[in-house]
Amino acid sequence: MAKRIAIVEDDPDQRANYKDAITKKGYEVVAFSNRQEAIDAFENQLPDLAILDIILGEEVDAGFQICRDLLSRSPSLPVIFLTERINEIDKISGLRLGAWDYLPKPISLEYLAERISSLLRIDEARTNHEEKSTTTKHIGELALDQTALLVSWQGNRIDLSGTEFRMLAKLVRAPGHAVSYETLMNATMQSLVTNNTINTHMRNIRKKFEKADSKFSHIKSEYGFGYRWIQ
Repeated sequence: MAKRIAIVEDDPDQRANYKDAITKKGYEVVAFSNRQEAIDAFENQLPDLAILDIILGEEVDAGFQICRDLLSRSPSLPVIFLTERINEIDKISGLRLGAWDYLPKPISLEYLAERISSLLRIDEARTNHEEKSTTTKHIGELALDQTALLVSWQGNRIDLSGTEFRMLAKLVRAPGHAVSYETLMNATMQSLVTNNTINTHMRNIRKKFEKADSKFSHIKSEYGFGYRWIQ
């Protein structure tokens, strides 16, 4: 069965172009022009992945509201923000909400389709994950499955986005050694990344670990330089 992709975009031309490009890749696509229309549809059926603009009509933060609603229903659902709002505050807000990616407009339709495919592959690998994996790396009570981009702590699964996983993998490559902001930026595989963006990702990662273990304290900040994983 084809994966179901939801697009929420108020510009009719952009909405049609996105839908056409993604449909040609073999996905089932549903498109909505406003927040309420999307929320009503999600009451009946959730998508496998959602692409959200932030400003929808007169609602300047509609995309953020939709993201909150979706992730309250399905916390591991892949969400992509695709928007003209590319200032750092907005990007940080999107990441804090739990979005997997934050892409600026305009965007290549081919790149968008490939980004969707990449995130769905990660999601599917997680869904089909088997406990005994030959690609799992163990660092103390931490386990990282390099294929499924899955993390567990003390045997409890931690749902990180692909970007968060890559940053964590870079951080724990040499436990005890400080990892620079520049190295962590490269690990995100994203453009428009600043120190504050990295700090936001790290806060998100910490919170997810602390939810599983209230005493978690293995990620240390190195002021002005980066971060360190402490065993």
